[in-house]
Amino acid sequence: MKNLTKYLISSLALCISSISSAELLMQWQRIPLRIDLHIGQERILFLDKNVQVGVPSELDNKLDVQSVGGAVYLKAKKEFSVNRLQLRDIETGQIILIDLKSKAGKEKLEAIRIIFDEKVASNAEKVDQTSVSDEEVAPIKNALPIPAAITRYAAQSLYAPLRTVEPLPGIQRVAMKLPKSLPTLLPNLSVQATPLESWGMDGYVVTAVRIRHLEKRRVNLDPRYLQGNFYSATFQHNWLGEYGTPEDTTTVYLVTLGAPNKAIVPAVKNVKSKNKSKR
Repeated sequence: MKNLTKYLISSLALCISSISSAELLMQWQRIPLRIDLHIGQERILFLDKNVQVGVPSELDNKLDVQSVGGAVYLKAKKEFSVNRLQLRDIETGQIILIDLKSKAGKEKLEAIRIIFDEKVASNAEKVDQTSVSDEEVAPIKNALPIPAAITRYAAQSLYAPLRTVEPLPGIQRVAMKLPKSLPTLLPNLSVQATPLESWGMDGYVVTAVRIRHLEKRRVNLDPRYLQGNFYSATFQHNWLGEYGTPEDTTTVYLVTLGAPNKAIVPAVKNVKSKNKSKR
């Protein structure tokens, strides 16, 4: 029994050693973290935070980025010099800066775990607890109703600079589980509706859908034109220009109670009946 216990402890220690050796620890202390990539090789950053990644336009078609469940997956497609990425904590709004560079190389790069000093990460100033009342130190609640707050957050996330997006504690990205096109969303208009992203909070989900006009005329938009079971709907602009102009596209933010795929009217598939010929 003792030998078995020693064997299990040794095996466990070996596993822990193997796991820890596969990760490079880096501490965020408000100084940009320098990270190298090898072309064609994926490198993972573990943050244990849900983050949104801001990528400079210089890296278009040079870098693949995915942020999933507290990990960021980076893969360089081409060589590039140092460029700065911004990682923003979706819940707190904290910004982490990454100076990224890629080059050719065959050596396997370790995954990186970014650790945080909570005293450094927090921007809150210390106050003398004896000089303020309980009401003054109580957390400030969001003044907007949740549907309005998540709609504003979605619009800022899509169109505002990353540094200006207001943090909304509790909001998270959610899976849309929607088709690539929603032909039943605006059935009386000649438009193409494409789902973009969804965010959820306290049972509400907001889904951003890109609307593109397909006709050579201007058209006004009204939430009453939408077909589906929505709690609320807000257009980025309340009109569409004619097809082929910069004004032919806008975004609608659909708020649902629960999963968005249950609120969309499913498209009816045309099924051709096969009539057997009688002899």
